[in-house]
Amino acid sequence: MRTGKALPAALALLGGVLAVASGLVLHYPALILAAYLLAGLWIASNHFTGLVFWLLWGTITALLTMEQGRALPAGLSGSDLRVEARVLDVRDDNGVARLTLRLQSCVSPPGQPSCKALGKVRVSAYQDTAFQPGERWGMTLRLRPPRGFSNPDTFDYQAWQWRERLHATGYIRQSPPAVRLAESSFSLRRLGLEYLAEKPLTERSRRWLAALTLGDSDQLERQDWDLLNHSGTTHLVVISGLHVGLVATFSLLLARLVARVISPGNWRLRTWPWWLAAASTIAYATLAGLAPPALRAMLMALVGLWVASGRHAPGPWQAWWLAVAMVVMVDPLAAWRPGFWLSFVAVAWLIVIWHGRSRPSGIRGWLWALVRTQLLLAPLMAGAVLLAFGRLAPLAPLVNLLVVPWVSLVMVPSAMLGWLLLPVTPLSEMSWWVFEQALDLFHALLTLNVAYLPLWEPSFSRYKALGIGFIWLALCWGLPAIYWALRAFAVVIVTLLAVWPNEEHWPEGALRVSVMDVGQGQLVELRSQQQRMLYDTGPRFRSGFMPLDTLWPGSQQFDHVVVSHADNDHAGGISALLDGHEVMAWWLPEGEETDVSAMPTPRTCAAGQRWSIDGIGFHYLWPPPGINELSANDRSCVLSVTVGEHSLLLTGDVGVNVERRLLTLLDTPLSVLVAGHHGSNTSSGEQFVRSTQPRHVVFSAGRDNAFGHPAQAVVRRFRRAGSCLWNTAHDGALTFWLIPGETPRVTPQRVLHGKRQRC
Repeated sequence: MRTGKALPAALALLGGVLAVASGLVLHYPALILAAYLLAGLWIASNHFTGLVFWLLWGTITALLTMEQGRALPAGLSGSDLRVEARVLDVRDDNGVARLTLRLQSCVSPPGQPSCKALGKVRVSAYQDTAFQPGERWGMTLRLRPPRGFSNPDTFDYQAWQWRERLHATGYIRQSPPAVRLAESSFSLRRLGLEYLAEKPLTERSRRWLAALTLGDSDQLERQDWDLLNHSGTTHLVVISGLHVGLVATFSLLLARLVARVISPGNWRLRTWPWWLAAASTIAYATLAGLAPPALRAMLMALVGLWVASGRHAPGPWQAWWLAVAMVVMVDPLAAWRPGFWLSFVAVAWLIVIWHGRSRPSGIRGWLWALVRTQLLLAPLMAGAVLLAFGRLAPLAPLVNLLVVPWVSLVMVPSAMLGWLLLPVTPLSEMSWWVFEQALDLFHALLTLNVAYLPLWEPSFSRYKALGIGFIWLALCWGLPAIYWALRAFAVVIVTLLAVWPNEEHWPEGALRVSVMDVGQGQLVELRSQQQRMLYDTGPRFRSGFMPLDTLWPGSQQFDHVVVSHADNDHAGGISALLDGHEVMAWWLPEGEETDVSAMPTPRTCAAGQRWSIDGIGFHYLWPPPGINELSANDRSCVLSVTVGEHSLLLTGDVGVNVERRLLTLLDTPLSVLVAGHHGSNTSSGEQFVRSTQPRHVVFSAGRDNAFGHPAQAVVRRFRRAGSCLWNTAHDGALTFWLIPGETPRVTPQRVLHGKRQRC
């Protein structure tokens, strides 16, 4: 492809990505295909070169559409599938092995859809079996289609599965047992990890060496990621442009030095140093696992080497568009990764701010170039990160100004030099000793930064405005011929946006009720102007995972946490609250055994207890005071909340007999009811539904759960009562605003088929 055609080629490829991402191909396949064929006939008869770009558009669209079709069919969810698979990756997660598998064959039960299209899946292994990457196994899997919880401002696990080409998730069945069919083949990367495990290094040094040199960032622990995220330096650990660029540069300099020695007369004309640098770049990215950031950096480095070789002279923008086209062509799903856009935006901005400037000379010149680049790049990247992730590390520009040279000139070279000097053990160990000292200093600086200026997460409206403001500031200062008055005005506006008090407007006497999507479990957040409260804490899964861990960053404060009863699907997140947050008051039924039962401060919820704050009334309707012989479900704390003329009822898992005893105590009709026992037929009896006539009913249940919640009989009862029905399994988290004098407002986190349910 000629470089002059890079722009239309990249636009054609991105157009195919946009067609798939927008859902047009999925929802209107016949219309899109007809339009595509007609466009092809017109292009072929008028412009032959355009036919190439038309084919690129069609190819990328077809590839992405086929990728969408490889997900596990819904009809196979929960079925036992007999597969043969190669183990790609093994991770330990709280004693449970997490395996990434490449399926080589798959057999579904008779009469069910075929599973032959499945490619890569992620499963949990609960049995005591040692799996190693590269091995081939025969096993029985129970899978479900790729999906994740859908909650406000949280990590989109389903989108991550799509980006990683995971077609299903699930677990390995213990019966019949898995059988190893073939041993793992040789892997240089795995050999390197095993070598590191035997070296007399600190545990932290071992983790960071694996991440920085072998691309195994999963070795890093949660505290490592928290430190990087909160300081805005995560990009330094991912095998990306920094690391691949260093390898390419070092290989080129070394090869040209050798060429100068062996052929001093015409060493500048030799092409093999450039080929050797390209080969070294490809080899290192392959050794690092060719993860998407490494693949992207490798392709960009190859384009850079080609341009720098001087044998072709494309402009910087032609090279930029060529790199975009190559990355999208090789990895179409890269366009769904924020890192793709952030890295290309950063490179594009570097082209803009250095266009027409001469190359720096001398130490002073290079230092000023580094400072100028960071000062002009920092506001643009801060704005992009705010818009992409809704958070900002306040000192990230200054910290990066210090640590980027430190990592690129000291840490990464000493780490890689240790590998290169393995044949000379003393020199290798000396290099890694230097790396350990550099890592300690790096870690201390980031810790100090986070301690004094932690990660800032402004409100939704605030971070959008501030993100746009930062980008505007960068444009004013980075583009030429901008009036100084406009530049100064941009500084003033962004400063005001940054320091303005972050106060969220709260309607008088309003209550925000958020029923979170936590799978087969229940967690409800109640928030008024001055009080924050949880009703139940969600489940804890067999792997140890707690959905509550994903909802908020650490160090949140809750005035009240009510644990309706001790069942795991309601009390499973208690340990996450104890470990990472502050709870002022715990409530639970008397006699319930939970992780907070032995604490000196838990309160006992009992019928008749009341309190009021912000004009909102809270009233426990159940259970009766004292120890009783009720079942665990029927001992649930039942909480009624009154907001002006509106009423909310949370009943835990109480059954129909308890519901009848509550009818005389309720203010009916109800505005919002979180259906008892996740919609089980043991709750929401006919008399209770007719008497309460709830306007909105929420079923907090898991998708395709084994219990069949919500029961169809219960759904029909509420429909006959005229209730508007919501299900966290399909709608995601649901946010209700109860405001005196206004109709209840509801916002589902997940909008199905592009439309919101209207009630």
